[in-house]
Amino acid sequence: MLQAWLEPGFRVRLGLSGVTPGNGKDVGYSSHELPCAPTQNCSHKVRLVGALRRLFVMPDFSLFEALAQALLAGPPTRDLLVERCRKTLGKRWRWIRPLTERYLKKFRETRPRHREVMQFLRNDAGLLRIWLKHSEDLSVKELTEPQGMHPAPAAKRWDVPAIESTGDLAKWLGLDQGEMRWFADLKGLGYKQGSQPLRHYHYRVLAKRSGTVRLIEAPKPRLKDRQQQILIWILENVPPHPAVHGFVKGRSIKTFVAPHVGKRVVLRMDLRDFFPTFGGVRIQNVFRTLGYPEAVADLFGGICTNATPRDVWNDVEVEIDREVLNDVRRLYARPHLPQGAPTSPALANISFYRVDCRLSALAKSAAASYTRYADDLAFSGDEDFEKHVERFSLHISAVLLEQGFRVNHSKTRVMRRGVRQYLAGLVTNQKTNVVRRDFDRLKAVLTNCVRHGPENQNRERLPHFRAHLEGKVSFVEMVNPGKGKRLRNILRTIQWER
Repeated sequence: MLQAWLEPGFRVRLGLSGVTPGNGKDVGYSSHELPCAPTQNCSHKVRLVGALRRLFVMPDFSLFEALAQALLAGPPTRDLLVERCRKTLGKRWRWIRPLTERYLKKFRETRPRHREVMQFLRNDAGLLRIWLKHSEDLSVKELTEPQGMHPAPAAKRWDVPAIESTGDLAKWLGLDQGEMRWFADLKGLGYKQGSQPLRHYHYRVLAKRSGTVRLIEAPKPRLKDRQQQILIWILENVPPHPAVHGFVKGRSIKTFVAPHVGKRVVLRMDLRDFFPTFGGVRIQNVFRTLGYPEAVADLFGGICTNATPRDVWNDVEVEIDREVLNDVRRLYARPHLPQGAPTSPALANISFYRVDCRLSALAKSAAASYTRYADDLAFSGDEDFEKHVERFSLHISAVLLEQGFRVNHSKTRVMRRGVRQYLAGLVTNQKTNVVRRDFDRLKAVLTNCVRHGPENQNRERLPHFRAHLEGKVSFVEMVNPGKGKRLRNILRTIQWER
């Protein structure tokens, strides 16, 4: 009986059962050879090799590249996809339309990368059947122009600058190509770099009450200027979700807590490691959604993210469990949104949009209100919501976990009307107000500054103590103008040294 099997490199090993081992015959072939004609004077074994070759041969790389470029070169609508593929192949093949329909079904909810499209074409059974049947007639007649600005349907209304190549991006940032790629650091060289002057960030590790740490990553001036440019000209033109109140112009913690004032029950939840959870790929996808070509979007994402060097954690002065520290190091080792960069809050809000939509819909189905301020989530409702608020919190945790986020369950609070309902430092039981204890403490400090002088009350030796007090008084004025006015009158009577 004739036996055949494949070895690496599309090499077919043939042998006959019952014969002496080692007497089989190796037959190699090139992917460009034509099948052996039946009229050739060859053995039955070699004719079988021709059949196996036609079964396993795949389209060449150039055909994949051309089709992938055509699929990505413009808007992903069925007719335009078909037209670009037909122009690339130079013939109106009937199988092109079914191929584009499978493409649209595969990437219905995402904007694919070039490598993802290549993988789709390699795995498409219909394309393989066409190749086996028409391999001699398939060829690339014309290459499609590289993809330009193709925003998602919702993003077409957003006023963002058109940047269609890496050269255009370098000019827009005021950098040469080398500097731009150095700032973006797509190869992660900064993660391995031990030289402080060559790094783009300053690092500061802060201890949390929960026993973990928070890493502040402050960009250096040149990188910060480019991030500010991206924030002002691009990110601020993207409208946030209506439920978002953190880092949004015209909104504040007062608007964040306003929908929850006077409710029977308030549910407060907190997300763990909010900014570092947003990975580099997620941020690059934001810019691709805005319409930027893949190469440009990747550079934008690199400029706005950072992978923390390993030696930053070597000199941590705060006491922290070693296992917790190892988890933190792994989290910050991959590209993420740095807490301290001007672009991070806006990018976090944009990236969280889909989650905000899901949480808003879930809250609406439970007759509840939903708002978010950075990593603080707030839900509130009346009698119907109060009956199943604990089960509702489990649904919220499941949605967040599905989207790649984790809830800090130690900070989850269910606050009913009989207790103080507390959100973002404000009391919401009957009206928005500051916490009485905080107000009394600030009033006492201001009064003592009048009696004994401000230097006597600056126990933490803050370098800008006057600005510190003015900021606290302004906060109280924003929340409760009446109380804020009383504090402002005391502040005006303090005698400051000149």
